[in-house]
Amino acid sequence: MRIGEIAALVGVTTRAVRHYHHLGLLPEPVRLPNGYREYTVRDAVLLARIRRLTELGIGLDEVRDVLAEDAGRDLVEVLEELDADLGRQEALIHERRARLAPLLDQAREGRLPAEGPVSPMLAELFGDMARASAALPGPEPAMAAKDRELLALLDTVAPAAEQERLMGAMRRMTEAPGAMEQAYALYEELDALEDADPADPRVERAAQRLADVLPDDLMPAGTDGPPQEGFLDAFLADFSPAQAAVVERALRLVMERAR
Repeated sequence: MRIGEIAALVGVTTRAVRHYHHLGLLPEPVRLPNGYREYTVRDAVLLARIRRLTELGIGLDEVRDVLAEDAGRDLVEVLEELDADLGRQEALIHERRARLAPLLDQAREGRLPAEGPVSPMLAELFGDMARASAALPGPEPAMAAKDRELLALLDTVAPAAEQERLMGAMRRMTEAPGAMEQAYALYEELDALEDADPADPRVERAAQRLADVLPDDLMPAGTDGPPQEGFLDAFLADFSPAQAAVVERALRLVMERAR
């Protein structure tokens, strides 16, 4: 993605992106031979988190501290200071404290995800994922963490109506008996394909299994293709070739099924 694309995706200006680079909040991305910056989904995830924190009224110096230190512990302190300050700002108190309250609850109870702050609906889903991960005999699959990062990004950049539709689809999918266990089995299957060839027969099997668990209404009504190409390319670039092939194939299967 170019700077204009990542700015439009996250909902900030290109000037803000350059300012965050200048302050060291957002690392400079790799530059192409022609001098253009090339941004990845991981850059978009970080930029979206900066936007979410600043929208809460947190200053950029405090945002730097939150990003540099342990998110859960440090963010609690920042949010509590902001909450006290909002008590003195009568004109803004209702709007800001309504948004702040669930985040404080998550932080104080140790439920604030590393990708947070996120919406209450997504925080609930992340809580279910955390419980499923804790039941695993080994460490959490890397693909699960990538999935949370993508959901947190969409939670920031998608319009409110689209967020509600996506979260509703995700909740229906994960509330089915054994769905979360099946999802983590798929995460492990995708992790196992990290060094595989895209032609590996396991790719097609994994794509079929992924398509089977994805809801039919994952894509908006009337969608004839995958998500916008710039975003999809950057998203898939974060995966190995075999993993990317699984995701692309699964999305095609879901769209074919929904027609």
